[in-house]
Amino acid sequence: MANGGIIGPIKVVCTPSTKTTSVTSTGDFVRQNCQVTSVSALVIGGGGGSGHGNSDSFAGAGGAGGYRFNTCISISSRCTPVTIGAGGAGGTTRDGSTGSNSVFGPLTSNGGGGGGGIGCQSPGGSRNPGLAGASGGGGSEGNPDVGPYLTLPGGAGNTPPTSPSQGNNGGIGVINAAGGGGGAGGVGGNGSSPCHPTYTGPQYKGGSGGAGSSAWPGDCTVRASGGAGAGSVNGCTAAGGGGDARSNGTVNTGGGAGGGDCCSHSGGSGVVVIKETIPKCASGRWTINEHFDQVKNSEWIQRTASVNYLVVAGGGAGGFGAGGAPNEQGGSGGGAGGYRASGYGPSPLQGTAQSLGLGSYTITVGGGGTGSSSGNGTPGSVSTFSTITSAGGGYGGQAGGGHGADGGSGGGTPSPNVCNAGSGNTPPVDPPQGNRGGRGCTSDPNGKAGGGGGGATAVGGNFVNCCAGGAGGAGAPNAILGSATTYAGGGGAGGGKGAANPGPGGAGGGGAGGQNGPSPQPGTAGTANTGGGGGGAGGGPTLAGANGGSGIVVVRVPGCFVLAGSPCCARTLSTHPGGDKIAKFTASGTLTINGA
Repeated sequence: MANGGIIGPIKVVCTPSTKTTSVTSTGDFVRQNCQVTSVSALVIGGGGGSGHGNSDSFAGAGGAGGYRFNTCISISSRCTPVTIGAGGAGGTTRDGSTGSNSVFGPLTSNGGGGGGGIGCQSPGGSRNPGLAGASGGGGSEGNPDVGPYLTLPGGAGNTPPTSPSQGNNGGIGVINAAGGGGGAGGVGGNGSSPCHPTYTGPQYKGGSGGAGSSAWPGDCTVRASGGAGAGSVNGCTAAGGGGDARSNGTVNTGGGAGGGDCCSHSGGSGVVVIKETIPKCASGRWTINEHFDQVKNSEWIQRTASVNYLVVAGGGAGGFGAGGAPNEQGGSGGGAGGYRASGYGPSPLQGTAQSLGLGSYTITVGGGGTGSSSGNGTPGSVSTFSTITSAGGGYGGQAGGGHGADGGSGGGTPSPNVCNAGSGNTPPVDPPQGNRGGRGCTSDPNGKAGGGGGGATAVGGNFVNCCAGGAGGAGAPNAILGSATTYAGGGGAGGGKGAANPGPGGAGGGGAGGQNGPSPQPGTAGTANTGGGGGGAGGGPTLAGANGGSGIVVVRVPGCFVLAGSPCCARTLSTHPGGDKIAKFTASGTLTINGA
């Protein structure tokens, strides 16, 4: 049928669509449809700045900006003014500054309170409590020399008072540990130390930042968390834009600044999020032209999820060892599987979260490479999710001068006289997925050793001397599952002449190299579901290089979505304490993203 023909039938007579606008700087909101007379709005003020400390004293963290929403705000004109509050500046001499207010229509969300600072005066008066605000700032560390100042309270939240409350109190500072800033969803954590009755953990731990909130119906984004307090052990930061200790709050989240010592930090600026419900009615059937008009006017909304991921490929196998005295030759370490991630790993390796629609996605988990005693082993296999592909690790070079292979991370290369190694980040991606292997590069006529396999964060180690193999390159930590686990370490090279000379595997599942000696060893396999490279075999009798470790794929989405996966034996589904949904795949399968 030609354009304009009937499609349907449609069972729902009136189908409203929703248009969401995030306003990140002061200006005017322009409604999208003339039929709209009221909107829902979330208004978040600027987060508080952290206090100023000194080289051996910790200042309090900033509180989150106010968090207020209303599901029915009248819009009388096409343009409505919006004010976005700036984050409070960090203290230069003592207390951090309170954040500025954000305003939309009848809603005003106040700025978060600044963290308590530490001045130059003494005794006692040199330390301050947190400032009051929408959420209160954390108190500075206490003064061990003055009894009344052993503890410094956090600032009061919900100031000025609103109903429902726009925030929470900041945490208490104690000796050597400052309080965390309050957040929209929880109070700031108290510092803890062995000198204080609230001590519960490692000594002198700063208070955690108060939790943010995603309580607005239909809103998946957590905002307005407090900054983390500083101590000899820093407090934790909840999702929602609060700064880690010694860092700024995230812009356009209202997050409080993290506490610190001699350097203060700024709170995150506020944001206003506006949702319009746009009526679209039809008498049982829609035409193609009606559908086209909705798409053209951005009134036909496909729901999407912001998806964070960890995709690690299989690690490459280690190289075999061979030779008899005095020319024992150890095999080189296998390269780690390619490491690609967003959201929860080291910042230089952070990719961008995927914006994905509801539906099913194929997951491929790469297997580790297989070692050999008569030739090159095999590289690891690729792991994939959506548009993200991580390359398998390159195999380690075999005894006698075989080159290590390119891959996610490259395999190491043995001696003699081999001065290059397998390249990492092959094929190239940005950020890089791995590093090159280590090098043999020696003409020593005695026992020979090679280089370790490359890892996610470091190149493989070169041979140490005639006899000792290079270490595997270190992998990368990632906390997408909740607690940090290190992945994609390179395999260590096998030792040449002598016994106690194998190269260690890289942190993140890399297998250790094997040893020569009275009881020659083949090397250790890479750890399963880490992408670790296999260890090279020790010199002496011909021994196979060790297998690489298999890869892993982890997907994490906001809590207002539902994850399913198959087959059951390939995946584990869980819910993070913060509400996010997590799917971990240790074998290939299918992931389905559904609406709540």
